[in-house]
Amino acid sequence: MPKIIITTIIKAPILRCFDLTRSIDLHLQTSAHTHEEVIAGVRSGLINKGESVTWKATHFGITQTLSSEISEMDSPFMFEDSMLEGAFKSIQHQHWFEEENGKTIMKDIFIFESPFGIYGRLFNFLVLTNYMKRFLKKRNQTIKQVAETEEWRKFL
Repeated sequence: MPKIIITTIIKAPILRCFDLTRSIDLHLQTSAHTHEEVIAGVRSGLINKGESVTWKATHFGITQTLSSEISEMDSPFMFEDSMLEGAFKSIQHQHWFEEENGKTIMKDIFIFESPFGIYGRLFNFLVLTNYMKRFLKKRNQTIKQVAETEEWRKFL
């Protein structure tokens, strides 16, 4: 299973970063390029442990749905969302937060498994891992930009 680890340093308090990462509204803004929309579950505000959301988005020219649940949470240090249903065989996305010298170190650990056996593994190697890495980095840069400016007030 591919594992993507991304670390982002944010000049903002840990709780602000933690909450912005759980914001459905900010997620919609960070993924506008995939035409994401919420079609079920928590539709706005902050998602919490035990709650779920279903997204509809376009990736690789194909409209897909993905349902995930916040399966673990230890505010403001960690939360995990896990796929309930979707095109992947499985997704586990851990979000870790640590505060150091007035900055927040945000670490994503994204583990996924594609269906279709050897063909899925080949697609992961050739395309999907890099695609997901770019998607997560772009999202994290938007979270960083929002957290470090007064724009965070629009979401929290």
